Amino acid sequence: MTFGASPEPRPTKNQRREAAREKARELRVQQKKKDRRNKVLLQSGIAVGIVAVIAVISLIVVNSFRPEGPGPANMASDGILIGEGLVAVRTPALAADAKPIPSQPDESGAVADIRVWVDYLCPFCGDFERTNSEQIQGWLESGAATLEVHPLATQTSKSAGTKYSLRAANAAACVANYSPDDFFVFNSAMFIDQPQENTAALNNDEIKQRIKDAGVSNLSKINTCIDDEQFKGWVLDATDRALVGPLPNTELEKVSGTPTVLVNGKQYIGSLEDPKEFAAFVQQATGQTYSTSTPTPAPAG
Repeated sequence: MTFGASPEPRPTKNQRREAAREKARELRVQQKKKDRRNKVLLQSGIAVGIVAVIAVISLIVVNSFRPEGPGPANMASDGILIGEGLVAVRTPALAADAKPIPSQPDESGAVADIRVWVDYLCPFCGDFERTNSEQIQGWLESGAATLEVHPLATQTSKSAGTKYSLRAANAAACVANYSPDDFFVFNSAMFIDQPQENTAALNNDEIKQRIKDAGVSNLSKINTCIDDEQFKGWVLDATDRALVGPLPNTELEKVSGTPTVLVNGKQYIGSLEDPKEFAAFVQQATGQTYSTSTPTPAPAG
C-alpha cells in the first residue's frame, strides 16, 4: 500500500533555465523601480535643499537690506547746518543713490564754521557737547558761528543688542526732516543724562519723550518716523561715507573717532571738558575773540 502523493517529475534543464531567466527579469524590474524611487527622492531632496538655501539667502538679504528712499530733508551734506538764531539751513532731500552736497563755509573766514561728527552713545561726544553747548549756542544766536552736526551710528554694537546708536541717529534725521529749527535743542537734550555704553540705553518711547521734553514741534510725524526707522538706510550710508572719507573743506581724510570736531577745516584735538580751550581754538581759527564767561562772542579788541 502506497502512502502520499506520487513525486512530481524533476524540472528539465530547459525549464530550470527558463525559471532562472524569469527570476532575473523580476529582479531587474524591482531594481528599476527602486532606482526610479531613489531618483525621485534624491531630486526631491535636492529641491528641498535648494529651497532651503534660497530661503536662508533671502533672509540674509532682507535682514541686511538698507531701505531705499530719500535721505532726510535739510541734511544734504550728511549733516544739518545751523546758523544765526539757531535756524537751520533748508536743503532738499537727496535720493538714495545721490552724493552729498558739501555745505559752503563763510568765504570771509570771520564766522566760525564748526562741524561735529557725533554718536549719541559716545561718552566723549557727551563730554564735548555738555562742555561747549552753552557757548556754541551763544555764538549761533549772535551769528558769530555756524554749527553743522553729523549724526553717526559707530557704536551700534555697544547697547546690549538694542542698536541705540542707529536708532538715535535715525531720530536725529527725523527731527532734521520735520522740525529743523529745533535740532539744536534736540541735540543738546540727547546728551543730558546720556546712556552709558554696553547698556540697553533708551528705547524708542524714551527717545520720543526726550524729544517732547525738549520742546520739539511736529511730534506726530517725528514719532512715526522714529517707529518706522524711516532714515535707517541713510544713517548707515552716511556713517560709511564719514568713515571712508574724504571729508570736504578740510585736509582731514576721514572720521577715525567721535567726536570729530573741525573749526574752519582745522581739527580740534584739545580738551573735551575745558570750554576755554575750545574757545581759544575757535579764536585762533577765525582771528576773533570768543568769550567763555558769557555765551555771546565778542570781537577782538
